[in-house]
Amino acid sequence: MAPKKKKIRADFRKNRGSRARQGDWTRRFSSSEEPDSPADQTSGQIVKRPADDADDAPLDERISGKGELTRKRTIHAETDSSDAGEAVLLSVDPTARSGRVLSVHGLTSRVEAEDGAVFECATRRLLRTLATDQRHAVAAGDRVMFRPSGPAEGLIERVEPRHGTLSRSSRGRRHILVTNVDQLLIIASAAEPTLKPNLIDRFVVTAHHSGLEPVICVNKIDLIDPAHLQPFVGVYAQMGYTVLPISATTGVGVDRLRRRLAGKASVVAGQSGVGKSSLLNALDPTLHLRVASVSLENQKGRHTTTTARLIPLSSGGYVVDTPGVRQFQLWDVTPAEVAGYFRDLRPYISRCRYPDCTHTHEAECAVKDAVADGRVDARRYESYCALFEGDAA
Repeated sequence: MAPKKKKIRADFRKNRGSRARQGDWTRRFSSSEEPDSPADQTSGQIVKRPADDADDAPLDERISGKGELTRKRTIHAETDSSDAGEAVLLSVDPTARSGRVLSVHGLTSRVEAEDGAVFECATRRLLRTLATDQRHAVAAGDRVMFRPSGPAEGLIERVEPRHGTLSRSSRGRRHILVTNVDQLLIIASAAEPTLKPNLIDRFVVTAHHSGLEPVICVNKIDLIDPAHLQPFVGVYAQMGYTVLPISATTGVGVDRLRRRLAGKASVVAGQSGVGKSSLLNALDPTLHLRVASVSLENQKGRHTTTTARLIPLSSGGYVVDTPGVRQFQLWDVTPAEVAGYFRDLRPYISRCRYPDCTHTHEAECAVKDAVADGRVDARRYESYCALFEGDAA
């Protein structure tokens, strides 16, 4: 059933608005056109100052309800549910067209229409001022309704409901990296920079929370002895995760990854410098994405990818290349939920003595006993504790 159009009383961010009346009446009163002091009266001097216009001022000031300073407005919109909860869908112009956001650059977004034409679009002010917990109103991968305003320009009027969003926390607000994807390719590197399993666990938890299928890809295996990866691969493989050892330089594992991407909407994420763009170039040599070597001083990436970008693949489907991260904070995950996102801890949670066991310090904890007996990887347990006591808390 189509969403029902109705009038909605919506919350808005604090926006610009002029004051209803002036607030400097004390200074203006003391500056009125009259002698300042007895000395001035004796000398007959009169200091000329602006005339008092208090009689023309409003007698009251409204700071709530309808008016310029209100934080609520009545708008014509529809309501629908999405990953972000109840979504407000603004009514659009009848001439609006549907499209998909390829990338976002500051205040403008590149939108591809259904016929393949690309438009540089601004975002409707009403859409930007809706009160949400998001840093930006539009993200790469969004399905939008936009109104063309020129041969290659337009205005985004509405964002359609989302699914499969990859988000992280940024200064207490939700930073959506990409929307409307099916799987998350977690790219790590065997060396240069070194493998960071704890960062992989953060992405895995986010994938489960967002309803995405995580696929772990370990790049640059040509730089090490592949046998050294077996303990790491075994931990995730026995939990049912797909782990792909790959080398963008030699081509090992590239064909297997290409088959994994065919016909699907995927997002590539990982630490800066692990070779995400190099791997995409190996998958499709026609892309010619910019790459750079890892810094020799600190073994960190150089951030050659600066914004999320939707890239169609010649084998079918599309992939979103995202900027590299050096830290990834979870969004909207409470401490009580963290254990449920760890597949290896899940079988033991119900066996603990206390129903509200945090699995960190309690006695008679089945999770801690499983770690002590070697049935749960100790490094994975340490990762859980870091998430429970850090980001989620």
